Amino acid sequence: MKPVVALAALSGLCATLVACGGSPPPPPAPAAAPKPAAAAPTPAPAGAPKPATPAPGAAQPLLAVPAVPPPATASYDAKGRRDPFLALDLTGGPKGLEISSTKLTGIVRSARTTLALVETQDGIGYILKPGDTLGDGRLMEIAADSVVFAVTAKPGSPTNRVVLKLAAN
Repeated sequence: MKPVVALAALSGLCATLVACGGSPPPPPAPAAAPKPAAAAPTPAPAGAPKPATPAPGAAQPLLAVPAVPPPATASYDAKGRRDPFLALDLTGGPKGLEISSTKLTGIVRSARTTLALVETQDGIGYILKPGDTLGDGRLMEIAADSVVFAVTAKPGSPTNRVVLKLAAN
């Protein structure tokens, strides 16, 4: 091979290697940061220790950043209402309500379902379907003029059947 052709081939190979990859060039050296203008020193109170002055050419200490106060915590004033941040008690019905102290005031029948209208001694009415729980009992069935509740006195004890008849006016 002729020396001119070999030299051209070698330079072409080098150019290809440089263009295809290799390590990137080193990053430029960081420029010297301009020094901030010195603020007028504030006089220290009498008897206070003097801060140490750094040696020339030493790294400057970081300036203290004022502390940011923590955000205020949220508080909730219930004002007699239920606290929405607490879990709901879904055990059914009001506490202390006994089925034996309620009365059956009506039965509603439709093509799809049958509902029982039950009223407590306080005059509060409930609309129940079979399987619903009210106080200490669970509605088992709705007949033409009565309803049957299964009442458990204590957990683990046998259930009692309480039948409420529709009051005749």
